[in-house]
Amino acid sequence: MNELKNIQQQRKFKVLLIGDDCIDVYRYGTIDRISPEAPVPIFKFSHQEKRPGMAGNVRENLEKLGCEVTFLSNGTSVKTRLIDMRSRQHIVRIDEDVQCQPIDLIPELGFDFDAIVISDYNKGTITYELIEELVEHFEGPIFVDTKKTDLKRLDGCIVKINELEHSLLKTECEDLIVTLGDKGVRYKNFIFGAPKVEVSDVTGAGDTFLSALAYAYLNTQIIELAIPFAINAATVTVQKLGVYAPTMDEIL
Repeated sequence: MNELKNIQQQRKFKVLLIGDDCIDVYRYGTIDRISPEAPVPIFKFSHQEKRPGMAGNVRENLEKLGCEVTFLSNGTSVKTRLIDMRSRQHIVRIDEDVQCQPIDLIPELGFDFDAIVISDYNKGTITYELIEELVEHFEGPIFVDTKKTDLKRLDGCIVKINELEHSLLKTECEDLIVTLGDKGVRYKNFIFGAPKVEVSDVTGAGDTFLSALAYAYLNTQIIELAIPFAINAATVTVQKLGVYAPTMDEIL
């Protein structure tokens, strides 16, 4: 773990982020009784707040680590969560998903970036062809978090998925990182352990992991050092309610 203390920003890294955007709405309230109309709780609304979700959350995490981010997306989904303030539990989540048009890269954008990060929630923004085009033309590292299942087509990228997504794969890519929740992370048949903490909310933990992974790799060029750093970052996030972008001090 001492090696992680050497992860310090050498300069302000420039990152191209492409992905599915979302606004997370948190509506807080209390429940005191059951409705006389149906056997459901009555939610007494108190207040609400909005936070960036999905690729927007990745952007927030990258910027919190000091990166300069150029963000491309087509359309914004909304996820609304009703949260009981006493128990801090989600009562229900309401999804208003937007099916996005695929991103076409703007030629004038160029590739003057230290890394490309792709946050693919399968809402239409990201295609296999786009990723293959990026691999062909971009010389730096490409980090992908995806729900796609034919990962062989993503060779040339560093791909991060979770355990459920791994169980649904048709093919695997060469550089595949699988997050295992509180069991840690698997990479090339090696398990990186995770600290044992009290989990409050796993929302956005994958976004934090992806962002921290890219940041630490840009600093070290060593994926085996970037993974523990990303685990630490995600461990901070799961102790918070809702999406959260940890600071460097919290991660270390």
